[in-house]
Amino acid sequence: MADTQSTRRLHWLLWLLLTWVGVILGRLVWLQVLHHDDLLRLAQQQQQRTVEIQAMRGSILDRTGQPLAKSLPAESICVNPQKIPDAGVAADILSRVLGLNRAVILEKIRGATRRKAGFLWVKRKVSAEEAERVRSLNLDWVEFRPEMRRFYTHGTLAAHVLGSIGMASREDTVEHGTAGIEGSFDEDLAGQSGEARVFTDVKQNPYESVVARKPEPGANITLTIDPNLQYDVEKALDAAMKSSGAKTGSVVAMNPYNGDVLAMANRPTYDPNVPQNASEPAGARSNLAITTPFEPGSVFKVITLSAALESTHLKPDTMINCGNGSINLFGRVIHDEHRYSALSMADVLAKSSNIGAIQIALKTGERSLYRYQRRFGFGQKTGIDLPGESAGMLRRVEEWMPSSIGSLAMGHEVSVTSLQLALAGAAIANGGLLVKPRLLLARQKPGQPEERSAPEKPQRILAPETAIKMRQMMEGVVLNGTGKRAILKGYTSGGKTGSAQIYDAKTHTYTHRYNASFLGFAPVANPQIVIVVTLEGTSGGTAGFGGPVAAPVFREIATSALRMLGVPKDLPDGLLRSSREPVDENDLAIAGLGDAPGEGERAVSSVTMPPVLEHLDRRPFLTSALAGPKVPDFRGMTLRTVLQESAAQGLQVEVLGTGLARAQEPLPGAILQPGARVRVQFAR
Repeated sequence: MADTQSTRRLHWLLWLLLTWVGVILGRLVWLQVLHHDDLLRLAQQQQQRTVEIQAMRGSILDRTGQPLAKSLPAESICVNPQKIPDAGVAADILSRVLGLNRAVILEKIRGATRRKAGFLWVKRKVSAEEAERVRSLNLDWVEFRPEMRRFYTHGTLAAHVLGSIGMASREDTVEHGTAGIEGSFDEDLAGQSGEARVFTDVKQNPYESVVARKPEPGANITLTIDPNLQYDVEKALDAAMKSSGAKTGSVVAMNPYNGDVLAMANRPTYDPNVPQNASEPAGARSNLAITTPFEPGSVFKVITLSAALESTHLKPDTMINCGNGSINLFGRVIHDEHRYSALSMADVLAKSSNIGAIQIALKTGERSLYRYQRRFGFGQKTGIDLPGESAGMLRRVEEWMPSSIGSLAMGHEVSVTSLQLALAGAAIANGGLLVKPRLLLARQKPGQPEERSAPEKPQRILAPETAIKMRQMMEGVVLNGTGKRAILKGYTSGGKTGSAQIYDAKTHTYTHRYNASFLGFAPVANPQIVIVVTLEGTSGGTAGFGGPVAAPVFREIATSALRMLGVPKDLPDGLLRSSREPVDENDLAIAGLGDAPGEGERAVSSVTMPPVLEHLDRRPFLTSALAGPKVPDFRGMTLRTVLQESAAQGLQVEVLGTGLARAQEPLPGAILQPGARVRVQFAR
């Protein structure tokens, strides 16, 4: 039967239908089989995104277990510039609600739009009121992201030790430690961030999220800092800055046997809770005690005499020719303020005779003197766990001029840090061992046992008998010499004053402003504390020297420290060893070796020593924290033993897990607040 026209049309329609079905089937195979994974990935990119979950930053604790820095939850506000309908209107709204500069925020939005960026921070870590005001506007191009706000519990207290956190660059989305302990232990404190998948609708509004990887909180860092002593140190330093007119100042207090830094303070200072701004004093964030070396002046005579005791036949009672205040040193005539004909070696230190120190250095010799200066750690970093430490400056003997030995004998042509001086004093106090400074007492990761930091093995640099002789001579400085203002009530003390003229790099001359310092320890027979006080930029003739301005700071801090440490008194309470006789406090180390001192420098101040008074407790914000009992160390105990111990001491304990006690909060030795519990984590 012949095909009719209608049959042919039906065949063509059938073939067309089959072709159409084949194309669809092929397209489906192409989409759902061959390119399934690629298309699924594209769909997921449109429907969901990965968001970083910031880990809880670890706390920084003082040696009693109380927080000096901790993290608190906060909200930050960001926008999607590609979804903003009008940049000008957005800038108007955000600047008004958040108190921002309209021009600045407008430029940021336009810049992000040009870069086709889909994310822009507007304001981070806003207050709850600011967040609520923005949230009430219901703007679909605004997003709120949870973050952590770093909080420093005592404001400026130990600010230079703690440091701060911030953004290293504009591209950063997470803050990092920028100074102090925050910077040195940033990796430990930061922990590991997590990830979450956020699902969005067609308008990119999130409606659900799933945690893909949980964040790991950072470790808690426990420092050697004693908060009460730190408070007293800063108060004493503030008072000294005001009374002396000094431009800057620093204090370091440490345990001479293990190198524990109990307090470290600098002025000017800052509040790490407040971002750096233009009104902040220049250098306020610099830890002067480790970053800014200075010429120590007569304090350095301690090193000169230590080297002589070790390398020559000189003894404390050996008479030294002081030349009636004048000496010709390799063609340079050096004039001394003190016109002594001869002094014992002990009195050279006590009276701070420059000519006597030079004569002792000449007997010691250049290379021997340099060797002991290096042994004491000068010209090299101490290795403290803080960033930005300076090694100071100590030139090799080959770089000395013929008269350099005279300058170095009394603390010129050398620069040191306050921390280096403290370690030198510790070596004399502990019997001749150079210790490494320690700030890290312990670290503890969440859920893991605490890792205690052991002091490093010290290095012997002096014979024990040499250290004992130096301690006795430094006690003479306090009893009979330039350091009488460092006399303590109820305790023996030793030390050395220092006054060095400040060098002006512009005029290439030494000025009549001074680095006034004091290095001291107490008690003399068994020192428990070493303190270095440095005040830079004092003036007013001898009234700005180390004896009048730095020694009283030592006296105040040492009195507080010995009481806090529970050190038994080694003098009867009724015995006050301060002399009522006039005191020669001129300990100026001559800077211009060839020049006689000016008329203003020849005057010697005669003062009557005031009686040493007992100090009142001046720690109002820390006193309440010390009202409860100390937390015992439960670690390693069984559950039964922990319950027995806690019941015997009247402590409330919260038990977690089974087995042996592995961790506890608060830490051992911390003061338990009234009504608080001790959480003890047990594990097998």
